Amino acid sequence: MKVVLCGGGNAIHVLSAYVSSKDEIDEVCVLSLFPGEAERLRNAIPEKGIQCINDLGDDVFGKPSIVSDDPAEVIPGADVVIFALPSFTHEMYLKALKPHLKRGVTLGSMPGEGGFDLCAIHNLGGDFVKASNLFALETLPWACRIKEYGTSVEVLGTKKEIDIVVSPKDGSTVNEVLGLLQRLIGKEPILKPACNFLAVTLMNINSVWHPTISYGFFRNHDITKPFDEPPPFYEGADEYTGEMLAKVSDEVLEVKRVLLEKYPGLDLSSLTHVRDWMLRSYGDDIGDKTNIYTMLHSNKGYRGLSHPMSEVDTPEGKKYVPNFRYRYYTEDIPMGLVVTKGIAELAGVPTPNMDEVIVWCQEMIKKEYVVDGKLSGKDVDSSRAPQHYGFTDLDTFMKQNRYI
Repeated sequence: MKVVLCGGGNAIHVLSAYVSSKDEIDEVCVLSLFPGEAERLRNAIPEKGIQCINDLGDDVFGKPSIVSDDPAEVIPGADVVIFALPSFTHEMYLKALKPHLKRGVTLGSMPGEGGFDLCAIHNLGGDFVKASNLFALETLPWACRIKEYGTSVEVLGTKKEIDIVVSPKDGSTVNEVLGLLQRLIGKEPILKPACNFLAVTLMNINSVWHPTISYGFFRNHDITKPFDEPPPFYEGADEYTGEMLAKVSDEVLEVKRVLLEKYPGLDLSSLTHVRDWMLRSYGDDIGDKTNIYTMLHSNKGYRGLSHPMSEVDTPEGKKYVPNFRYRYYTEDIPMGLVVTKGIAELAGVPTPNMDEVIVWCQEMIKKEYVVDGKLSGKDVDSSRAPQHYGFTDLDTFMKQNRYI
């Protein structure tokens, strides 16, 4: 079996170690189209491979066979292709891979972010996607951080259970694909089949978590005034932020209610409130389960993680300002909340709390998606909202994407 891992960041380090260490895998390749990244990673990996220090206690070493920036060198013959990339690069990778992919490949992303299936169909063609196994994880299996680039990576927290959506090719089954992917990532987290791509898009936990927590923290701060230290991300959330997370999730569940009312046969059972997702994903790693606010502060998997910041030199020395070019904004808004907003708009569901988060974030990244509560901004076409792919009514969107 040949596996190709696309990317070069934290998750690719973990996957490179995990997958390369497995005897059943014949060849593991890493592909990065980011200028210079493949060469840098290739030169940094020691002979013994990348070390993954795991919170579960099963540390491993693994070394990919090839690290390249040339799709023609690594993609032909690939049985499995896994994206662990910023979602705004998915389209670029799909276009680069298309001439070299074989029909029947198992291809997907961790995480998929909103509208991954729409992006794949748009770029690979509906017939190719139907003849292949397409999958997407709702989130990364772990909270992980590179310790030394190309040499070691640490899994800070392994989730207990996460949802995965699989659209199998003819002649294959969800369980076959699920079993393969479970073997690749290890015994935990347990991959739980989600209903369909629509459910995973709406259950996009990153797009609720990251932008809302960022908005909640910085809303009352002067973002031009540097911080002495990077502020804690999850542990820095206040009670308002916990309540805001609940409200945004409530709006997503209202979309679910409306869709189920209109399409009684639709299965969205894997779409739950973020409160329930957190309990299911982290279980006993959470010390205080009173509400979302207390869970954010007492989750062992969230300890020590800070807001994405950039260093700046000041007369008082090095300080830190928010990095609004980080994926929490550039990815989780256009490929996350904006996609959910687009589906909500097709379904006729108002989303004032979601809009509040999007509007603040779009100002930070100098984009325009939501204007006066409507998805009518000039940058909608750079998102993965249904409207970008030409969908203007709910029935057409649901039928053409085989959600019903």
